Amino acid sequence: TVRSGRSDLEIEEAFRRAQKAHNNKAKLVASLKNRYNKLEDKTEFHEEFIRCLKYAMIIYTREPAVENVIDFVTKFAASFETPVNEEEEEEENEFLNFLFCFLLESHGANSHAVRFRVCQLVNKLLGSLSENAQIDDGLCDRIHEAMLIRVTDKYPNVRIQAALAMARLQDPSNSDCPTIKAYVLLLENDSNPEVRRAVLSCIAPSVTTLPKIYKRTRDVKEKVRKLAYQVLAEKVHIRALSIAQRVSLLHEGLSDSADSVKEVVKTHLLPAWLRLLQGDVLQLLHKLDVENCAETAVTTLHAIFSMATSPDDLLQNGVRLDERKLIPVDSLTCENVLYWRALCEFVKSKGNEGEELLEQLLPEAAIFAEYLCSYLRSITGLSEEQKADMTQLEIAMTQEFVGQQLIILVGCLDTSEEGGRKRMVAVLQEILVMPKTPTSLIGLLVEKLIGLLRDETQKIQMVAEIISDVREPILPISAPVDENEKRRKQVRLAEVRVQIMEAKQNLEECISCQDFSRAAVLKDSISQLEELKNQLTLEASQPADSIKEQRVEKSDPETLLKCLTMCAELFKQINIKRGICPTMNALIESLILPSVSNPNPAVRNMAVICLGTAALHSKDLANTHLVLLLQITQLDEPKIRISALRALIDQLLLNGLNILQDKSAPISQAPDSPDNSNGQPEQQTEEESTVQSILKMLSEFLDSEICELRTETAEGLAKLMYCGRILSPKLLSRLVLLWYNPVTEDDQRLRHCLGVFLQLYSRASRTNQECVEESFLPTMRTLFNAPVTSPLSEVDASNVAELFVELTRPSALVQPAAIQAVSVHDSLAVRICNEILRDVSAPEVRLYCKTLSWLEINTEPGPANSELQLLLKDILQEVKDKYCTRVIEKLCNQLNGDRGSKSGGNQDTTLLTLDENPGENVPEAPPSVRPSRRAKIAALDKTKQDLTALMNQEANGS
Repeated sequence: TVRSGRSDLEIEEAFRRAQKAHNNKAKLVASLKNRYNKLEDKTEFHEEFIRCLKYAMIIYTREPAVENVIDFVTKFAASFETPVNEEEEEEENEFLNFLFCFLLESHGANSHAVRFRVCQLVNKLLGSLSENAQIDDGLCDRIHEAMLIRVTDKYPNVRIQAALAMARLQDPSNSDCPTIKAYVLLLENDSNPEVRRAVLSCIAPSVTTLPKIYKRTRDVKEKVRKLAYQVLAEKVHIRALSIAQRVSLLHEGLSDSADSVKEVVKTHLLPAWLRLLQGDVLQLLHKLDVENCAETAVTTLHAIFSMATSPDDLLQNGVRLDERKLIPVDSLTCENVLYWRALCEFVKSKGNEGEELLEQLLPEAAIFAEYLCSYLRSITGLSEEQKADMTQLEIAMTQEFVGQQLIILVGCLDTSEEGGRKRMVAVLQEILVMPKTPTSLIGLLVEKLIGLLRDETQKIQMVAEIISDVREPILPISAPVDENEKRRKQVRLAEVRVQIMEAKQNLEECISCQDFSRAAVLKDSISQLEELKNQLTLEASQPADSIKEQRVEKSDPETLLKCLTMCAELFKQINIKRGICPTMNALIESLILPSVSNPNPAVRNMAVICLGTAALHSKDLANTHLVLLLQITQLDEPKIRISALRALIDQLLLNGLNILQDKSAPISQAPDSPDNSNGQPEQQTEEESTVQSILKMLSEFLDSEICELRTETAEGLAKLMYCGRILSPKLLSRLVLLWYNPVTEDDQRLRHCLGVFLQLYSRASRTNQECVEESFLPTMRTLFNAPVTSPLSEVDASNVAELFVELTRPSALVQPAAIQAVSVHDSLAVRICNEILRDVSAPEVRLYCKTLSWLEINTEPGPANSELQLLLKDILQEVKDKYCTRVIEKLCNQLNGDRGSKSGGNQDTTLLTLDENPGENVPEAPPSVRPSRRAKIAALDKTKQDLTALMNQEANGS
């Protein structure tokens, strides 16, 4: 082909200059466009332009020179765009259409570098066009189809650019938009976090996509979570989110393990929401429904306070105090009282720096005591009929919430002054004794009361007296009058009347005889008799039943619940080393133990909580009632069983299995304990029997259909194992299987607890890693032998094996032990080899060999090395599978000293080298993140099915 030398020079020189950042690309674009416009036949220009562009398109790495060329090409192509209303639009867009056609023809190239550059150029070209730009419908459809294919590319960088390129092709109003569906699939399934970030940055929020964006705030990668919060702050109105979503965003964001995510919530999300609400913090609290998420709201307020520039900002934004430094009772709402409490706590946490501001926020203790008492007196109790009325119930719940916040404020008061402290103590006592004080406030009131008292004996005595006054109040009692007593009073009244008549006659006689001295005496006597007559007449006129005041024991559920709540709070606050004093023992005997058998479930539950808490103060008490707690864990209602289980776990955490050594009661009475059939001493057999019974019971609870009981058991076992009270590979295997079991997929608390436990437990010590190692084979056998009907048959055994390898890595220990001849991975390798030799034709042998390639095996000469080599040679002689043979041979070479690296046989450490013409022989880089465990997304349509299939191929190939 004959080309004009000048044309060659113009285009090639422009590309050469464009590689340098300091050159003015606008001048290059104008010069080249001027040359282009002068040509009548533009075919030659197109060919030469593409020839020069190809040199940049074969480079995969983000070299500055290549990026400069890509930017130059983008600007040059975009310069041909003209306003929509001009007539010569189609002719002027000829180059742009030509470039798009070339790129679309090249998007399926074998070279991943070319595919990457194609998607990058399409992305930049579409992004450089104006908002009202128009392109041919057919070309638009072709771009759309090509990018939908490229978002399933095996290379993350290609998928990123393809996802970005489709940003202007999505239609959020169309529920069937293929771009939206592709975005959703990438967000949920793509293993690379950068791809998920790219999709988040360009996906348009809508009814369909908002839940998916919201879900990314819980992504496993910090950068993805951070961007998800930024997108929600910038693109989503607070009203588009439900109350539950708002609360969850704040709770998860402000408690995130990454500081960068917390910072984004503070600096982006909260300011954005406040701007939408005109800076009204109380309105923001109203949007959160603080009655049901008080702690999250307080954390949010603390975050807002931490961003305040001056103390005046804190005082002006929310709470309005009167001259007494109080919110008027009529103006109290859930929002402003919570703001007041959170502000006082925040200022008090500043220590000496906040003393001056705190004095402006709170009155003296005595004034606040009267204020608190007046409000709590105004809370109206509800009858059973009123509780059925939702309006009445909501009002009562609001009053209780406000009262709760006011009680919490007691902890912020300055109680160093003795008079104010005593008045507050007296008010709290008075409130606790009041019959209409809500049960929900009792525990908090007792906590604040005990906090104000300094002597522990005084604390116990005062709470015991309050419990006595609540349970046995002084009430007016009507008692029937004895008939004999009534007759006696009537006779006495008649006698007094006769005496009065006689005295009056004698008085008249004395006056007649002018014996005035005796008359004066008689007159006084008559007055006394008249008073006595009036008193007797009044008594006779009263009803037959007389009213007396005396103590009456109350046994209704509400009273017992109040007393038990006070008792439980007392046991929590008292030092555990003090032991059980006579007063506490009297409470146990007279209140707690009788309530354990109360017919009311709420009373029984609180009694079990009290018993478990009290047992922590005395090992003898725990020994005495251990059997009772074991029985309750199996026989009562689920909620009460869980409370008893918690008490049992607490005992084992505090005392370990040694709690059984001093037990005098017969242990064999524990439920499900095996019979004593050994020739060992009876006491020792009973102790071992009970231990086995407890562990067996806990193991059975892991299979319970009651979700809460199963979760509580798993959490309790995790605590016991982490604290070293139990060392059991079998139980550890059960916990791992429970974590992977699809049945627990919706139990977030269980999954989170076990996920954290497995990491912390294995990193704590080598002993723990050895326990993990021993549980490997039982876990894998359970998975391999699981029937098709079992949920465990759906678990990815390869992923489980990978988890065990990661947990047992010597480098994972928090405090690495001294270098030992045999590492945990060495021992695990020997176990796996022996398992393979049991049946070399078994289908799981391939996975075992793959697991061997992941281990960090010590290659230094020694007995362990020699033993492992012998086992590997035995496997080589018997195994027939080619993949297994290659893996075993590679391990043998490593152990013999012919190795490229010490560990991680499966890790591809080859650096990607690119020549000028990358082709099919370029090695593929594995994804940086493996696919999430057991991710299953139902296909919505054929497009999503195709995308899923392609992504699965990618994961399997990697």
